[in-house]
Amino acid sequence: MSDYTASAAEVKALREATGAGIMECKNALRESAGDQDAAVKLLRERGIAKTAKRADRTTTEGLIEAYVHGGRIGVLVEIGCETDFVAGTDDFKTFAHEVALQISASADARWVSREDVPAELIESELEIYRAQAADKPENVRDKIAQGKLDKWLSTVCLLEQPYVRDSDRTVDDLRTEIAAKTGENVQIKRFTRYERGA
Repeated sequence: MSDYTASAAEVKALREATGAGIMECKNALRESAGDQDAAVKLLRERGIAKTAKRADRTTTEGLIEAYVHGGRIGVLVEIGCETDFVAGTDDFKTFAHEVALQISASADARWVSREDVPAELIESELEIYRAQAADKPENVRDKIAQGKLDKWLSTVCLLEQPYVRDSDRTVDDLRTEIAAKTGENVQIKRFTRYERGA
């Protein structure tokens, strides 16, 4: 494996082209020494790139997973897939359980993805971060503010959070893996987290 380190722009371009998770894109770019076409080929060979094409397919099947931690924290999460066959598999049930576990461990998760965050809230957060960067050189203020916004979104958006069992992977990486394994569009649709006394 090469020592190549992909830039954020390269990872973003590969993600948009394949729908693969951040870590899969970083690894594919490292293995291909930054060659986008070779990285796409690697992801396709692993079955990960196909998941982007499935993203528009409806997920009317699935299951609702419930998890209670010590009588103190409770989680309900709805996971969607395309067929009841996949919904009944052990891999899918394990994925649903891991997502519920992730939510129970993270009091910060408020939305599934950044697309779910209200636009006015994103703009309000960006204004705060711009104000915090006011003493920095003008040409880097927006970049600093955007970096802080991305960091905030990675804590409040479930899909962008580091997976509790392996911080090198995100929850979206986990979702992409199960979608590749099952050959279906898999979506975390919604969740609720309860904490006693909160």
